[in-house]
Amino acid sequence: MLRRSNTTDGRSMFYQLHEMGRAWMKPWTLLADANARAFASNSTWLSALPGSEQLSAANELLYRVGKDYEKPPFAIHEVENPGNGRTYPVVQLDALVKPFCRLLRFKRYTDDPAHLEEIKAQPTVLVVAPLSGHHATLLRDTVRTLLRDHKVYVTDWIDARMVPAEAGAFSLDDYVAYIEEFIRHIGAARLHVISVCQPTVPVLAAVSLMAARGETTPRSLVMMGGPIDTRQSPTAVNNLATEKPHEWFEQNVIHPVPANYPGHGRLVYPGFLQHMGFMAMNPERHLESHWDFYQNLLKGDDDDAQAHRRFYDEYNAVLDMPAEYYLDTIRVVFQQHLLPRGEWIVAGERVDPSRITGTALLTVEGQLDDISGEGQTRAAHTLCTGVAEADRAHLTVEGAGHYGIFSGRRWRNQVYPQVRDFIASHVQGASPAKPTPAAKTARKRAAKRAAKTHL
Repeated sequence: MLRRSNTTDGRSMFYQLHEMGRAWMKPWTLLADANARAFASNSTWLSALPGSEQLSAANELLYRVGKDYEKPPFAIHEVENPGNGRTYPVVQLDALVKPFCRLLRFKRYTDDPAHLEEIKAQPTVLVVAPLSGHHATLLRDTVRTLLRDHKVYVTDWIDARMVPAEAGAFSLDDYVAYIEEFIRHIGAARLHVISVCQPTVPVLAAVSLMAARGETTPRSLVMMGGPIDTRQSPTAVNNLATEKPHEWFEQNVIHPVPANYPGHGRLVYPGFLQHMGFMAMNPERHLESHWDFYQNLLKGDDDDAQAHRRFYDEYNAVLDMPAEYYLDTIRVVFQQHLLPRGEWIVAGERVDPSRITGTALLTVEGQLDDISGEGQTRAAHTLCTGVAEADRAHLTVEGAGHYGIFSGRRWRNQVYPQVRDFIASHVQGASPAKPTPAAKTARKRAAKRAAKTHL
């Protein structure tokens, strides 16, 4: 049981000291930004000084290292359908709002009746984004590509420091309940679910529980680079989670949100600590990237410099995770391996993926994935014994790392066509089994629990 930290707890000061450091740095980062612009602008006399290019580049580098990175927008305003060459405007809508997550709908529009009917007939996809440090906008390329041929929903997880403490805790069980609710809200009968990285575990749990209750389950599951069974090809991420006892994580990485945020007092795994961990995994690569950025500014290579800005605007924007959810994930997924061992109990119900029968399964892994090692996602096939062989598929993307399987050229040219075709081949499916009285009771109990916890 997590205890709330009081004002005398040393952990209470850590986050506050970080905020004080940010406040102290802000005038200097703003000054660096102003200097970078002044030394680069032909409209100021500073740009005529010897070494102005170096001074401008150095100041911009300082600004980008020290600035705050807010959550970037999805900014998907239109999408082109390569099949007919038409470009459709896209509007982002809130389909359902929960305390810790917004279910977003990206809706395409057209005034052509024929094309409108084509859009309406396309499969519906729910993209479950990770709640693992970065914002859901990390999947912008995933969403934009899927919009070519699908109706798309996305889970947009809310920064825990922005959720008032009065909203209550958010655990891994609650995450599973959210996924179940989103699937029911959209409608499972014609739905395809794509989970990227961390959510492969709670998504598989949600669909397993729904199947066990006799509920309608999605037409297909596409699981990409996720830690279904972290005993397979463990990575540095897995080793970090297992080399320390569970108590170490609670005592060293969990901190209360300071008073300047709506979530004041909530226990979280702060985003800035996660970011330090991200950078520490590949420090040489990040140092080299920043040096190249400086050199590109000196050379006037605007395209490469802008690519650097776009990447780090996304990579450096992190969120706080609820402490209960983070600690549950460490225990359930990485330390005790409860899902592959068949011992995971969610709100009193055992998670049994073998109960899934009417849902097709595609797993996707990157050959060079250093976050979810090869075999960790494919393990879902071993668990989902009720899925017919004809409804299973696996893809290992040669030369791809973790991000390459859902973003970038490999995703668009190699992975997406196979995901699209797999979904298209499973648009129609068998009718769900009729729920038993016990299953109906279990579903009502789950819905009542979710309503009580998350209203």
